[in-house]
Amino acid sequence: MIDYLLLVLVGFIAGVINILAGGGSLLTLPMLIFLGLPPNIANGTNRIAIIIQNIFAVKGFQSKGISTFPFSIYLAIPATIGAIIGAIVGVKIEGELFNKILGVIMMIIVAYMVFKPKTTLKDTSERSTGKYFWLSIIAFFFVGLYGGFIQAGVGFIILLALSSINHISLVKSNAIKVFVALIYSLAAVAIFAYNDLINWTYGLILSLGNATGGWVMSRWSVKKGDGFVKKALIIMVIAMAIKLWFPNFYSILANKLLDFFNGV
Repeated sequence: MIDYLLLVLVGFIAGVINILAGGGSLLTLPMLIFLGLPPNIANGTNRIAIIIQNIFAVKGFQSKGISTFPFSIYLAIPATIGAIIGAIVGVKIEGELFNKILGVIMMIIVAYMVFKPKTTLKDTSERSTGKYFWLSIIAFFFVGLYGGFIQAGVGFIILLALSSINHISLVKSNAIKVFVALIYSLAAVAIFAYNDLINWTYGLILSLGNATGGWVMSRWSVKKGDGFVKKALIIMVIAMAIKLWFPNFYSILANKLLDFFNGV
């Protein structure tokens, strides 16, 4: 029962993080492994929570009047094709080097968001047709490839792609993100399930927390607007990158703080 409660709690926090920015799987994957699942089974099990979380998040955005169709459907198709390939690789390959690469990717994203040139009024108009449409189609094939392989941190990449290629607002990009991730995750889960790499009990319990966090944050982020989402995104990217490059950083920091307060 304690394990289940931990899964729901961590799932809720991850759901909030996933919808607001991305990277919630960097919490849920270690928790699943801590509870005894092998890394590849944890990778597959986590997808169950992602699917249910994003079903609730899509409905949450829709309840606030945010609709991204049919553009999100067009992006989901190449992402699903990529996810099938990525999941086939993901059931066989794992390694610590991937965490280092992910940390670099996230720092590139935050650097781009902080230092990118200011856009003019003309530049801020959405670009979802012509060459920009096809660029996003290609980009989302690679998004799916990455998401099918590991999932953790894919939200950051999606937000960067939609912002830089299509000039779509962060709130609307989040709505597109959860729909695309929902669709390609269905294909990825099928691959992991076929290889018997899913713990369905843990996955469904974890999804209770993810779904609740996803529903709450999808509605709240619309209310708060792009400025809040951007600030939260930058903070989360930096925090996740530190975690990936220095796995013991936060535990060491916590111990130092405890020592300090005990000394006081």
